[in-house]
Amino acid sequence: MRQVEVAVIGTGWCGGMRAESLAKSALVDKLHICEINPERLAEVAALTKPASTTEDYQDIVANDAIEVVYISTTPEPTHYPIARDCLKAGKHVLLEKPIAMDLAEADDLINIAKSQGVKFTIGYSQRFNPKIAYARKAIAEGKLGKVVSVMVSRHLSRSLGTRIANRVKLSPAAMESTHDLDFVFWLLAPAKPEKIYSQGAYGFMKELNGSYDCMWNTVNMSDGSLVVIGGGWNLPPSYPNYCATWIEITGTEGSLVLDDTARDHWLNTVEGGTQFPMSTMPGEHLDHVYAGQMGPETLHFLESVLLDRAPLVAPEHARMVMESYLGADISAATGEVVGLPLSNSSMATLADLKAAE
Repeated sequence: MRQVEVAVIGTGWCGGMRAESLAKSALVDKLHICEINPERLAEVAALTKPASTTEDYQDIVANDAIEVVYISTTPEPTHYPIARDCLKAGKHVLLEKPIAMDLAEADDLINIAKSQGVKFTIGYSQRFNPKIAYARKAIAEGKLGKVVSVMVSRHLSRSLGTRIANRVKLSPAAMESTHDLDFVFWLLAPAKPEKIYSQGAYGFMKELNGSYDCMWNTVNMSDGSLVVIGGGWNLPPSYPNYCATWIEITGTEGSLVLDDTARDHWLNTVEGGTQFPMSTMPGEHLDHVYAGQMGPETLHFLESVLLDRAPLVAPEHARMVMESYLGADISAATGEVVGLPLSNSSMATLADLKAAE
């Protein structure tokens, strides 16, 4: 199999992990990294030994030798212009969620990728969680019969919530439950979401950026199944970026419960107290192995390019997820059930909500 030149734009938390995964891969000929923070750029460069470093992403766009680009930039409004320029330059792109800040931007990126004939995917790494993969397989094999309901409860440490609040105002539905909306819709395909009702509760996060501490979203699917997804970011400070998730799936012939709270590895020290290592959503590097989802996801996209096969996450699916969490935001603000796809009336309400922020 041939090797390719790849680039990572934005080497903070997630981008740094992707860069390290790529630096270790035999599929990569040369790695290039872009980061606007000079100190972080030097840190990741020392770790990954890239062929080039830059603080200007246009250097990546202009380098014709680079075929594959991973975009892990923050704040989130940077996603669209950087992804647009990379796709227009004919590069295959993995873009961290969200796909964009509005549906028009998402549509533009999807259309550019199609016109350029390049692969474009969104970083919904939970599909690479073995427990989620098992759920997909069990449902496909009919072990549960017809799925009746899916419940997901996901909560993060407020240390991560604070970091997010400092860079952008997006709801828990848009920033955290988006992962769960993605994989649940994937599990239930070809069924599609038809309406959503959401409510939020304020707490620790309100003074930081006016966001809910948690949101609970009820989705009615086209096949009659019911989805309930709760997500928040107000857990007390704990292991860096700690995440606890509980999943229940019921069907006509069986049920499946998935405990993803990381309580099966418990570290207790005099200095640090109780901690749950390997408990972040994307995972982490542990010397010769990667504990989590983002490492395998990173290499999966590279293999998709080299083998000319479709990535696991289609951008059209990511757009459907985006439309759903926008519907959740509208519902939480108005107290009304919101139909999906969003109507012109709902889009007007969304515009009013954004204008009032």
